[in-house]
Amino acid sequence: MHLRVILPVIGNALLDSVRAEAAAWAAPGTEVDVVSLARGPASIESEYDEALAAPGILDRVREAAADGVDGVFVTCFADPAVPAAREIVDVPVVGGFEPAVLTALGLGERVGIVTVRPNVLPMLHGLFRRYGLAERLGAIRVVDIPVLGLDDHDALVDRIHAQAADAVARREADVIVLGCTGMLGVARAVQDRLEKDGAYVPVVDPTAAAVTWLERADRLGLRASRTTYMPPPAKERVA
Repeated sequence: MHLRVILPVIGNALLDSVRAEAAAWAAPGTEVDVVSLARGPASIESEYDEALAAPGILDRVREAAADGVDGVFVTCFADPAVPAAREIVDVPVVGGFEPAVLTALGLGERVGIVTVRPNVLPMLHGLFRRYGLAERLGAIRVVDIPVLGLDDHDALVDRIHAQAADAVARREADVIVLGCTGMLGVARAVQDRLEKDGAYVPVVDPTAAAVTWLERADRLGLRASRTTYMPPPAKERVA
Protein backbone atom coordinates (compact mmCIF):
# COMPACT_ATOMS: atom_id res chain seq x y z
CA MET A 1 0.00 0.00 0.00
CA HIS A 2 1.12 3.55 -0.77
CA LEU A 3 -0.10 6.07 1.82
CA ARG A 4 0.18 9.83 1.30
CA VAL A 5 0.16 11.95 4.46
CA ILE A 6 -0.72 15.60 3.89
CA LEU A 7 0.53 17.96 6.57
CA PRO A 8 -2.00 20.78 6.13
CA VAL A 9 0.36 23.64 6.91
CA ILE A 10 3.21 25.43 5.17
CA GLY A 11 6.87 24.73 5.84
CA ASN A 12 9.01 21.63 6.22
CA ALA A 13 9.92 21.75 9.92
CA LEU A 14 7.45 19.02 10.94
CA LEU A 15 7.84 16.68 7.98
CA ASP A 16 10.41 14.34 9.50
CA SER A 17 8.57 13.86 12.80
CA VAL A 18 5.22 13.31 11.08
CA ARG A 19 6.78 10.84 8.65
CA ALA A 20 8.42 8.90 11.47
CA GLU A 21 5.19 8.75 13.48
CA ALA A 22 3.04 7.60 10.55
CA ALA A 23 5.62 5.03 9.46
CA ALA A 24 5.83 3.66 13.00
CA TRP A 25 2.12 2.83 12.94
CA ALA A 26 2.10 1.47 9.37
CA ALA A 27 2.18 -2.25 8.69
CA PRO A 28 5.14 -3.86 6.92
CA GLY A 29 4.81 -3.23 3.22
CA THR A 30 3.03 0.11 3.58
CA GLU A 31 4.95 2.93 1.91
CA VAL A 32 4.46 6.29 3.64
CA ASP A 33 5.35 9.69 2.24
CA VAL A 34 4.55 13.13 3.64
CA VAL A 35 4.01 16.50 1.97
CA SER A 36 3.19 19.93 3.37
CA LEU A 37 1.27 22.73 1.65
CA ALA A 38 2.53 25.20 -0.90
CA ARG A 39 -0.06 27.68 0.45
CA GLY A 40 -1.92 27.81 3.73
CA PRO A 41 -1.51 28.59 7.44
CA ALA A 42 1.38 27.70 9.76
CA SER A 43 -1.00 25.75 12.02
CA ILE A 44 -4.73 25.01 12.25
CA GLU A 45 -6.25 26.34 15.47
CA SER A 46 -9.44 28.02 14.24
CA GLU A 47 -12.12 27.90 11.56
CA TYR A 48 -10.22 30.68 9.79
CA ASP A 49 -7.03 28.59 9.68
CA GLU A 50 -9.02 25.65 8.37
CA ALA A 51 -10.52 27.75 5.56
CA LEU A 52 -7.07 29.03 4.59
CA ALA A 53 -5.72 25.48 4.46
CA ALA A 54 -8.49 23.97 2.33
CA PRO A 55 -7.32 25.04 -1.17
CA GLY A 56 -3.78 23.84 -0.52
CA ILE A 57 -5.04 20.55 0.89
CA LEU A 58 -7.19 19.90 -2.17
CA ASP A 59 -4.23 20.64 -4.44
CA ARG A 60 -2.20 17.99 -2.59
CA VAL A 61 -5.10 15.52 -2.68
CA ARG A 62 -5.33 15.83 -6.46
CA GLU A 63 -1.57 15.31 -6.72
CA ALA A 64 -1.82 12.22 -4.52
CA ALA A 65 -4.48 10.71 -6.75
CA ALA A 66 -2.39 11.46 -9.85
CA ASP A 67 0.56 9.72 -8.16
CA GLY A 68 -1.52 6.58 -7.75
CA VAL A 69 -1.62 6.43 -3.95
CA ASP A 70 -3.96 4.00 -2.18
CA GLY A 71 -5.03 6.28 0.67
CA VAL A 72 -4.68 9.86 1.94
CA PHE A 73 -4.38 11.05 5.54
CA VAL A 74 -4.85 14.78 6.13
CA THR A 75 -3.03 14.96 9.43
CA CYS A 76 -5.20 17.35 11.41
CA PHE A 77 -7.78 16.47 14.05
CA ALA A 78 -10.28 18.96 12.59
CA ASP A 79 -10.64 16.88 9.37
CA PRO A 80 -10.04 19.98 7.20
CA ALA A 81 -11.33 19.66 3.61
CA VAL A 82 -11.83 15.90 4.01
CA PRO A 83 -15.45 15.79 2.73
CA ALA A 84 -14.44 17.92 -0.27
CA ALA A 85 -11.44 15.67 -0.93
CA ARG A 86 -13.68 12.61 -1.00
CA GLU A 87 -15.72 14.24 -3.75
CA ILE A 88 -12.74 14.66 -6.10
CA VAL A 89 -10.69 11.46 -5.76
CA ASP A 90 -11.41 7.74 -5.86
CA VAL A 91 -9.22 6.67 -2.93
CA PRO A 92 -10.01 6.67 0.81
CA VAL A 93 -9.35 10.01 2.53
CA VAL A 94 -9.45 10.61 6.29
CA GLY A 95 -8.42 13.26 8.77
CA GLY A 96 -7.63 12.75 12.42
CA PHE A 97 -11.07 13.11 14.01
CA GLU A 98 -13.28 10.53 12.36
CA PRO A 99 -11.11 7.38 12.61
CA ALA A 100 -9.98 8.22 16.15
CA VAL A 101 -13.43 8.95 17.55
CA LEU A 102 -15.09 6.02 15.80
CA THR A 103 -12.39 3.77 17.20
CA ALA A 104 -12.99 5.18 20.69
CA LEU A 105 -16.74 4.52 20.46
CA GLY A 106 -16.03 0.79 20.42
CA LEU A 107 -13.91 0.98 23.58
CA GLY A 108 -16.13 2.77 26.10
CA GLU A 109 -19.36 4.70 26.59
CA ARG A 110 -18.17 8.28 27.13
CA VAL A 111 -15.48 9.73 24.88
CA GLY A 112 -13.20 12.40 26.30
CA ILE A 113 -11.02 14.61 24.11
CA VAL A 114 -7.86 16.33 25.27
CA THR A 115 -6.88 19.00 22.78
CA VAL A 116 -4.66 22.05 22.46
CA ARG A 117 -6.33 25.40 23.08
CA PRO A 118 -9.81 26.83 23.81
CA ASN A 119 -9.92 28.24 20.26
CA VAL A 120 -10.61 24.80 18.80
CA LEU A 121 -13.48 23.85 21.12
CA PRO A 122 -16.27 25.19 18.85
CA MET A 123 -14.75 23.31 15.90
CA LEU A 124 -14.69 20.01 17.80
CA HIS A 125 -18.20 20.40 19.21
CA GLY A 126 -19.34 21.10 15.65
CA LEU A 127 -17.70 17.90 14.39
CA PHE A 128 -19.43 15.82 17.06
CA ARG A 129 -22.78 17.31 16.05
CA ARG A 130 -22.04 16.79 12.34
CA TYR A 131 -21.30 13.10 12.83
CA GLY A 132 -24.31 12.64 15.14
CA LEU A 133 -22.10 11.70 18.10
CA ALA A 134 -22.78 14.53 20.55
CA GLU A 135 -24.56 12.21 23.01
CA ARG A 136 -21.42 10.09 23.39
CA LEU A 137 -19.13 13.07 24.08
CA GLY A 138 -18.24 13.25 27.75
CA ALA A 139 -15.86 16.19 27.85
CA ILE A 140 -13.37 18.18 25.84
CA ARG A 141 -10.37 19.37 27.85
CA VAL A 142 -7.45 21.58 26.79
CA VAL A 143 -3.77 21.55 27.70
CA ASP A 144 -3.53 25.22 26.63
CA ILE A 145 -0.43 24.69 24.49
CA PRO A 146 -0.34 25.91 20.86
CA VAL A 147 0.13 23.34 18.11
CA LEU A 148 3.62 24.67 17.38
CA GLY A 149 4.59 24.28 21.05
CA LEU A 150 3.92 20.55 21.47
CA ASP A 151 7.54 19.44 21.17
CA ASP A 152 8.26 19.16 24.93
CA HIS A 153 7.32 15.48 25.34
CA ASP A 154 7.45 15.28 29.15
CA ALA A 155 5.51 18.50 29.72
CA LEU A 156 2.91 17.41 27.17
CA VAL A 157 2.42 14.01 28.84
CA ASP A 158 2.04 15.75 32.21
CA ARG A 159 -0.62 18.14 30.95
CA ILE A 160 -2.57 15.56 28.97
CA HIS A 161 -2.54 13.16 31.91
CA ALA A 162 -3.72 15.84 34.33
CA GLN A 163 -6.72 16.70 32.16
CA ALA A 164 -7.51 13.09 31.26
CA ALA A 165 -7.26 11.88 34.85
CA ASP A 166 -9.61 14.60 36.06
CA ALA A 167 -12.14 13.78 33.33
CA VAL A 168 -12.00 10.09 34.25
CA ALA A 169 -12.32 10.83 37.98
CA ARG A 170 -15.38 12.98 37.33
CA ARG A 171 -16.92 10.17 35.22
CA GLU A 172 -16.80 12.36 32.13
CA ALA A 173 -14.73 9.93 30.06
CA ASP A 174 -14.23 6.17 29.66
CA VAL A 175 -11.92 6.56 26.67
CA ILE A 176 -9.51 9.40 25.91
CA VAL A 177 -8.79 10.63 22.39
CA LEU A 178 -5.83 12.89 21.75
CA GLY A 179 -7.43 15.89 20.07
CA CYS A 180 -4.47 17.00 17.97
CA THR A 181 -2.37 15.03 15.50
CA GLY A 182 0.61 17.08 16.70
CA MET A 183 0.53 15.18 20.00
CA LEU A 184 3.11 12.73 18.71
CA GLY A 185 4.34 9.70 20.61
CA VAL A 186 2.56 10.35 23.92
CA ALA A 187 -0.55 8.14 23.86
CA ARG A 188 0.98 5.07 25.48
CA ALA A 189 2.65 7.10 28.25
CA VAL A 190 -0.65 8.78 29.14
CA GLN A 191 -2.49 5.44 29.01
CA ASP A 192 0.06 3.84 31.34
CA ARG A 193 -0.28 6.69 33.83
CA LEU A 194 -4.08 6.42 33.80
CA GLU A 195 -3.86 2.70 34.47
CA LYS A 196 -1.53 3.35 37.41
CA ASP A 197 -4.18 5.74 38.74
CA GLY A 198 -6.43 2.71 39.28
CA ALA A 199 -8.22 1.66 36.08
CA TYR A 200 -7.30 0.88 32.48
CA VAL A 201 -8.56 3.68 30.25
CA PRO A 202 -7.73 3.48 26.52
CA VAL A 203 -5.98 6.46 24.92
CA VAL A 204 -6.49 6.70 21.16
CA ASP A 205 -3.76 8.29 19.04
CA PRO A 206 -5.36 9.94 15.97
CA THR A 207 -2.38 9.24 13.70
CA ALA A 208 -2.43 5.56 14.65
CA ALA A 209 -6.19 5.37 14.11
CA ALA A 210 -5.98 7.09 10.70
CA VAL A 211 -3.10 5.02 9.34
CA THR A 212 -4.59 1.69 10.41
CA TRP A 213 -8.06 2.79 9.20
CA LEU A 214 -6.69 3.47 5.72
CA GLU A 215 -4.80 0.17 5.67
CA ARG A 216 -8.00 -1.67 6.60
CA ALA A 217 -9.98 0.16 3.90
CA ASP A 218 -7.33 -0.78 1.33
CA ARG A 219 -7.37 -4.42 2.43
CA LEU A 220 -11.18 -4.51 2.23
CA GLY A 221 -11.25 -2.67 -1.11
CA LEU A 222 -13.44 0.12 0.26
CA ARG A 223 -13.66 3.86 -0.31
CA ALA A 224 -16.20 6.63 0.30
CA SER A 225 -19.70 6.18 -1.11
CA ARG A 226 -20.51 8.09 -4.29
CA THR A 227 -24.12 8.55 -3.14
CA THR A 228 -22.77 10.72 -0.31
CA TYR A 229 -19.61 12.20 -1.82
CA MET A 230 -20.81 13.02 -5.32
CA PRO A 231 -18.35 14.56 -7.81
CA PRO A 232 -18.78 18.33 -8.08
CA PRO A 233 -20.73 19.43 -11.17
CA ALA A 234 -18.56 20.74 -13.99
CA LYS A 235 -18.50 24.52 -14.15
CA GLU A 236 -17.07 26.99 -16.60
CA ARG A 237 -14.28 29.09 -15.19
CA VAL A 238 -14.48 32.86 -15.62
CA ALA A 239 -11.13 34.33 -16.63
